[in-house]
Amino acid sequence: METRNQPSYIDFIVIALYFIFVLGVGLYSSYRSKRSSVAGYFLASRKMHWVPVGASLFASNIGSGHFIGLAGSGAASGIGIAAFELNAIFVLMILGWIFVPVYMAAGVYTMPEYLRLRFGGQRIRVYLAVLALILYVFTKISADLYAGALFIQLALGFSGDEGLYGSILILLAIAALFTIAGGLTAVIWTDFVQTILMLIGAIILMVLSLNAVGGYNELIRRYMEESDPSPNATLYDDKNQSCGAVPDNAMHLFRSIVPGESDLPWTGVIFGLTISSIWYWCSDQVIVQRVLASKNMCNAKGGCILAGYLKLLPMYLLVLPGMAARVLFTDRVACAHPDVCMEVCGSKTGCTNIAYAELVIRLMPVGLSGLLLAVMLAALMSSLTSIFNSSSTIFTIDIWTRFRKNPTDTELLIVGRVSVVVLLGVSILWIPILQGFKVSQLFVYIQQVSNYLSPPVTAVYLLAIFVPRTNEPGAFWGLMTGLILGLFRFVLEFSFPAPHCGFNEVDNRPEWIKRFLTDVHYLHYGIGLFVVTLIVTYGISLLTPPIDPEKLHRLTFWTKQSPLVREPIDDQQKIINAQAQQNQDRINQNKRQPQPPIMGWRKLLNCICGLNNEGSGEGSEEETNQPQLSPEEEAIAAAKFLDENKFWKRFVNGNAILLMTIGIFVWAYYA
Repeated sequence: METRNQPSYIDFIVIALYFIFVLGVGLYSSYRSKRSSVAGYFLASRKMHWVPVGASLFASNIGSGHFIGLAGSGAASGIGIAAFELNAIFVLMILGWIFVPVYMAAGVYTMPEYLRLRFGGQRIRVYLAVLALILYVFTKISADLYAGALFIQLALGFSGDEGLYGSILILLAIAALFTIAGGLTAVIWTDFVQTILMLIGAIILMVLSLNAVGGYNELIRRYMEESDPSPNATLYDDKNQSCGAVPDNAMHLFRSIVPGESDLPWTGVIFGLTISSIWYWCSDQVIVQRVLASKNMCNAKGGCILAGYLKLLPMYLLVLPGMAARVLFTDRVACAHPDVCMEVCGSKTGCTNIAYAELVIRLMPVGLSGLLLAVMLAALMSSLTSIFNSSSTIFTIDIWTRFRKNPTDTELLIVGRVSVVVLLGVSILWIPILQGFKVSQLFVYIQQVSNYLSPPVTAVYLLAIFVPRTNEPGAFWGLMTGLILGLFRFVLEFSFPAPHCGFNEVDNRPEWIKRFLTDVHYLHYGIGLFVVTLIVTYGISLLTPPIDPEKLHRLTFWTKQSPLVREPIDDQQKIINAQAQQNQDRINQNKRQPQPPIMGWRKLLNCICGLNNEGSGEGSEEETNQPQLSPEEEAIAAAKFLDENKFWKRFVNGNAILLMTIGIFVWAYYA
């Protein structure tokens, strides 16, 4: 087990073949997609079937951070981290049956755009758009890049930063190429291919790791009894217990709520985790955009169901192998001595996050190790392409249109591509900063940030969907109250870190801060944020004028199938609608007039950006020639879009019940 397998030329051939194949799929789907219209680029023309939608949901969620983070957490504390994956099964059903019908009936591209239609004004939309972009760049992209970099560095044996930066830059360039050239269609189809790759590679490694430890039952026994680090690889706390010891509740999903006794209290897992999960799965642009690309509601629900079935797998494909890595390479993976850990992985605080990389390096034969490296690259690519596409959508639709009141389709499409390049540049600049972080601290940071910022957003979306009385002043000040309280906890959390186990550091934190941070788990704090935001939002809404019912058609759960024309929420919306109509009239007029041929560099640029080389390029000919619908006809068409075939409606409903039954069984079995 101690012989390190350096990648051979066969492994590099496998990786190269992977890139060629996936790049071919992406470019082919880009060529076949309708990239010259806003709907085609950002929502794949709403023509996607349930299989690629579900696979893309899964691939967008399972990035390289999950391979590193889930396996590392499994190595550190058992199966508890799998609660984040199993919880998603039920939240995905909420997405498909409650949120998506409203979003589709509203006819929106982005989540901030929905809140703009629902509440009016611009401050909520702009705030959430900026917040989303900040979170994408400094948490999602940074986490995946760092985790992928860690894996590549260990797998390929890079000793310096040059090879590491070179690999990341290549990955970023290819991910951006897919997104810039093809839009959401290319992203979804490459996600579909990479999901298959991820599952095949992860299943192979799971089988090899379980075989190496003697099977599932032997893994549990050895993990609980034989995986504490040796005395020279650990420190001891003030109770003379090893800082790297396996917790007694390692094989339980539901753990004690007594402060200090567990890392994931069961009340936080049931309620706090669900609140943050609703934000992630039901209002995050990266996720929802995939479902909005579905051709109809049955395919949207089918995609959510497929993603739910796939979310049953990470506990077995990632968490259990992480536990096996601790059993097989105990002093390396479970080290708790700063000097030993620095020698193993370059971090004084622990090396559990190298668990998955250790398995790939030491267990996989030649060729298959290249496949697993390709799987990690696939996970990283899926996350990056998804984030790039969704970020460009948010910037173009929610921010750019604030500065440009009457943009053309061509302008929006070019701005969408350029925004990806800008995000790419920010991500590259962020790489040296990430080198200063320790990966274990980074993952804790990301999870806590989401629970400090997401509960207020969840509260506002739920009230927007279910409570027509909720209005813009209530939603805005509810978000601001939640933001202030979330930042308060965030600043305290990272300004007053707890001493590390065994480091003999004096805890100089004020007593009230110590009690506040130790006794109130971040998931419990998220519950409090959610409740406070609900109260503030609804209370201020009751004290201010309500929104007229005529302005809420197809914007709430109760009015999603209304065939009535929706009145503009405010005067600003009337101006936006008038400008959009003027823009469409101008495009149609330009189409009727002969256009000079486009030649030279402009023709090449249009080809790269997916714009028409004939005429002005203002949208695809097919979409431009579509008959213009009256407001009444548009309202009826939007309502009818939610209609479902009776047979397939029963089929997806039955599958949803079956999936949730299986999910409940797994929860109960490991509770």
